[in-house]
Amino acid sequence: MRLVFVAGQVSMEIYGHCAPGFEALYDCFADNFRHHGDTGAAFAVRQDGETIVSLWAGFADRAGEVPYTEDTLANVFSCSKGVLALLTLQQVAAGRIELDRPVADYWPEFAAAGKQAVTPRQLLCHRSGVVAFRERMEDAVIYDWERSCAAVASTEPWWSPGSRQGYSPFLYGWALGGLLERACGESLRTLYRQSLAEPLELHGGFGGVNHLSDRLADVVPLKQPLPELRQNAVGRAMKSDREGPVARAFTNPMSLMMSSNSEQWRGALIPAANGHFSALDLATIYGDLAGEEPAMLPREVLSEAVRQQSCERDTVLQAEISFGCGYIRSGSAADLRFGSERGFGHPGAGGSVGFADPETGIGVGYVTSRLGQSLFMDRRAVALVDLLYTFL
Repeated sequence: MRLVFVAGQVSMEIYGHCAPGFEALYDCFADNFRHHGDTGAAFAVRQDGETIVSLWAGFADRAGEVPYTEDTLANVFSCSKGVLALLTLQQVAAGRIELDRPVADYWPEFAAAGKQAVTPRQLLCHRSGVVAFRERMEDAVIYDWERSCAAVASTEPWWSPGSRQGYSPFLYGWALGGLLERACGESLRTLYRQSLAEPLELHGGFGGVNHLSDRLADVVPLKQPLPELRQNAVGRAMKSDREGPVARAFTNPMSLMMSSNSEQWRGALIPAANGHFSALDLATIYGDLAGEEPAMLPREVLSEAVRQQSCERDTVLQAEISFGCGYIRSGSAADLRFGSERGFGHPGAGGSVGFADPETGIGVGYVTSRLGQSLFMDRRAVALVDLLYTFL
């Protein structure tokens, strides 16, 4: 434990530990509270089955009365996609799903509106064209799992499947989740609990209820925006065409953007965006995948998953991104650099991130309750990761 003083606030304690040689991360983590607006956050690193860094500080609630702890769960938004991808890949390894077999073979209703040839691989690497609902949806749709899955099954792709890369912020979760349930005959929550949560002793999961931890952080915007690491091209695209795929992907229905602290959101199953995890959860998942013999996935399946499947300027995210099957591959840009060139993972809107780096054998998780405006990593996570790599 280290005592730090945060400008303009009361003194704050940084809890946790760093392995010998990593102690400078205490001050870097504290700087996120001193200078970058964090009020509740955690950072964790796992290597070779051991936790070499686990830090946490601040408060989980808006009033500043409930302490943030190591097992506090925060909504990590699109970090959820990496967890869902792992569940899907586990079923590929088990032979229940084939990456290049049509989704409609498992889920006949999914063949509607020109999707009869869409494959799990295309869903995972964002080449399906299923990026947003075309028709205006009621706000309540996203809280009804069966209704959401049915809506995705019936929706029309925005372009010919396979012809273009386009990130699916929310429909990704209902498409893959619906596929998993039909291919395996189990609910998505049951699959998650049996395949990941119990073996890895994870604190959280999809939604904010029925997990090992019941400590939930309220997520709110940063009081002062951080200097951006890249221009907000997504915002410009949304304004330029309010009926196009980018705007519809994030705002149809509007409840996708406005409900993340509500009981409805926390109780729902929105697996592309409402995962509630601790930093240690993400570091544990990715720490396993970074090892030479992952317990959660056979090496040959993981090798295929992290191989480049698609790389071009993404139609929705308005940036060049390299996708594997469900994972973003490490790039040269600071906000998408996951350690070495072999790194892979997934950031979440607001600043949280989880990634694996097989080169160093580490898994990293950073989770914050104060949301920045970046779609990828922001300066808080980048500073911690950059410093971490000076010691590896």
